[in-house]
Amino acid sequence: MLHLSNNKWSALQNLSDENGVIGALAIDQRGSLKKMIAAGGANGVGDEGIIEFKQLVSSELTPYASAILLDPEYGLPAAKVRAENAGLILAYEKTGYDASEPGRLPDLLSEWSVKRLKAAGADAIKFLLYYDVDEAEHINDYKHVYMERVGSECVAEDIPFFLEIVTYDAAISDVKSKEYAQVKPHKVIAAMKEFSKPQYNVDVLKVEVPVNMNYVEGFTEGEVVYSKEAAAEFFKQQTDATHLPFIFLSAGVSAKLFQETLLFAKQSGSSFNGVLCGRATWKDGVAPFAVAGEEAGRTWLQETGKQNIEELNAVLKQTASSWYDKAVQQDSVAKPMLP
Repeated sequence: MLHLSNNKWSALQNLSDENGVIGALAIDQRGSLKKMIAAGGANGVGDEGIIEFKQLVSSELTPYASAILLDPEYGLPAAKVRAENAGLILAYEKTGYDASEPGRLPDLLSEWSVKRLKAAGADAIKFLLYYDVDEAEHINDYKHVYMERVGSECVAEDIPFFLEIVTYDAAISDVKSKEYAQVKPHKVIAAMKEFSKPQYNVDVLKVEVPVNMNYVEGFTEGEVVYSKEAAAEFFKQQTDATHLPFIFLSAGVSAKLFQETLLFAKQSGSSFNGVLCGRATWKDGVAPFAVAGEEAGRTWLQETGKQNIEELNAVLKQTASSWYDKAVQQDSVAKPMLP
């Protein structure tokens, strides 16, 4: 059971719907979004284009989301135009990693602290960690210490810590490959077990589903790595791996496949507590924005983007569990009065 201070409890409520389910929108991409906009056309390239697209997504889609995840580098103007009902999660990590160095080591935004992110309006702090449970001990120990530091900062500021874990294998270059699909359940589940330990002070885990759905029987026309029964068992093992609330990231899959995945997760016995869904909701709106400008992007978001998020919300109502079932308020028990 997760024990939350009153402040953390209230913050998580701000990020959730009335049922304690997190239906959050993620657009904290930086370098990758710049590349997507540049690939789409000549308009809006550069920092101004990123800031403007984030503002469009925030203003048009947060009326249908319980929260939005943004970065403080380009996303603060978007935070200001979000709907009143939407909470705010701010990212604390630098985007990407240094591919020339082994280990995909984490790095903080040097101009920011948890104190400053909270002052900027954050209801919660998110940190993205690349993690291979089987990598060299000195690399993983570095990451463990790093997450202890971030968790301690969040405790000091009494703000929820969302840890996003993206798994990989140091010996497998393509995480979309059959080879990686075979080891992915082990990587995801072991990482969740590690960062559920109390020394990290994580409040919510943001994680991948434990299998690559493109290799699951019935979800692919290509090669099968997992039978439906085996895939369902991995979803159960994932739920059993942590006492913490956990939410799924969309990992850039299509909106349709992500929705089908959530339904399968529920059928498999997963007790996930919502989503932080990014590209599956808005990525196809980048091209009209880049090619034809703001109004074309806005129109796409008002039509297809809204449809994507409303369909996702409908699936969440059928599938996600309330985080209230996994948490208690530390300060909710009345303290005895001193004589």
